Amino acid sequence: MHVRVTLVAAARSSSLLAERFDDDRPLDQAGWGEVQRVAHMLVPLAVAELRYCSPTPRSRATGDALGLAPLAQPALRDCDMGRWRGLTLGEAMAREPEAVDAWLADPYSAAHGGESLVEFIQRVGGWLDTRPADDGGRIVAVAEPAVVRAALVYSLKAHPSAYWNLDVRPLSTATLTGRAGRWNLRFEAQSERL
Repeated sequence: MHVRVTLVAAARSSSLLAERFDDDRPLDQAGWGEVQRVAHMLVPLAVAELRYCSPTPRSRATGDALGLAPLAQPALRDCDMGRWRGLTLGEAMAREPEAVDAWLADPYSAAHGGESLVEFIQRVGGWLDTRPADDGGRIVAVAEPAVVRAALVYSLKAHPSAYWNLDVRPLSTATLTGRAGRWNLRFEAQSERL
């Protein structure tokens, strides 16, 4: 018994330099443009039996724009950044440089008063492991790029520090196949998608 989970990184809601922790902003104009440019390539994802999204406005809007009509999943929310919520990394660094350094260096640190990186990865992995493992079942989930990175670290059983080395671009996809505790990362040609 196995399942196929295709993760789609939500379109952008701001420029990279203006990205904020735990950002609840909707898609910006550039994000809408990105969705319109790639939607035709992602249309096959709509055949998935189960369609989910992070509860953020940009994830919901991305899923809706792709014709997925996804169901919001609280477990797919971005990392709880505590008192840094709404700040850019630069703003957090200006206010609490030692706390940011500790958070970046130690995956168990919750210097911001929210979730540690390890807790975040485990939460996302827990969601992944509870997906129904019907033979050949297909699932698509639109989520923040950070959630996609967490899912990849979890599924590959990589050290939590590998999270910082994964570059997940808006509207990129990653497909995991397998079942709870045993996941494989699958690379597909565009013509093979789902």
